[in-house]
Amino acid sequence: MSSLKLRLGVLIGAAALTLTACGSTSEAPTENAAAAGSTITVEDNNGEQSIKLPLKSVVATDNRTFETLADWDVKLSAGAVALMPGTSKYKKDASIIDLGSHKEPNLEAVVAVEPDLIINGQRFAQFHDKFTTLAPNATVLELDPRDDQPLDAELKRQTTALGEVFGKQTEAKKLNDELDAAIARAKAAYKPGEKVMAVITSGGEIGYAAPSNGRTLGPIFDILGLTPALEVKDSSEDHQGDDISVEAIASSNPDWILAMDRDAAVSADDPSYEPANELLDSSEALKNVTASKNGNIVYMPADTYTNEGIQTYTEFFNSVADAFEGK
Repeated sequence: MSSLKLRLGVLIGAAALTLTACGSTSEAPTENAAAAGSTITVEDNNGEQSIKLPLKSVVATDNRTFETLADWDVKLSAGAVALMPGTSKYKKDASIIDLGSHKEPNLEAVVAVEPDLIINGQRFAQFHDKFTTLAPNATVLELDPRDDQPLDAELKRQTTALGEVFGKQTEAKKLNDELDAAIARAKAAYKPGEKVMAVITSGGEIGYAAPSNGRTLGPIFDILGLTPALEVKDSSEDHQGDDISVEAIASSNPDWILAMDRDAAVSADDPSYEPANELLDSSEALKNVTASKNGNIVYMPADTYTNEGIQTYTEFFNSVADAFEGK
């Protein structure tokens, strides 16, 4: 009788394990479960997406994800290598098939790698439907920050989702916590009322970056609660900045200037390249503004334009906090 009970117990336990492995879960599986095969469900910009594990072929086109995936040692079979920053180890990996840039894409190359998962977005977001046609068996995951949501929350949402997919929940939480800590530092150090100007340099020009708009500097105003030195009606989200004269920027007399050097990430080797710090330092119009006289200019990381991941913003917010704290 006791032998029969033991056999029944073993059979029931095995059945329970089988059901667990076959079911969907929002938690990334353990290594053993992934090896046996399982499915997880994550929510992206297009709704719930089912992803079968283990993943045999991963493709990535979203710039915001490259550094995170590389840090987690995620092997890519193909990706937008042409858009990757020179600081990425993927850039030097000859085994990764290059899908090109969004301007000259080689989307058909994705067919050869038979992807299970395509992490798509940002400049490649327009090719979502094309990817679903070329790789019908792949899950296309899109986690671009949504326009109607705070950027910091969206960066954390993206990181959390990727952590679930690759079983890196602990690492994802660490990245999110570091972003929160950097933001808290900068907010605590900012003196309310001090006027802040954001600029983007490109092609030897200094362009105005409007508060709240755009991909990079604009959202910083809302996240940190900064007081804009200048607000222009009908400003755009142009990545090269708006066509506002440097004199107009100077006349607003900002206490602080936040700057992104767009060309540093894409044309630093060009003989005609002019670094942002040199442009701002040599500007006659800006030399007498408070920010310039006090050295209150903070630059985004050099690879921001082709990176823009959570690590980029954490680094920048810590730089802003250092500056506000007088370090």
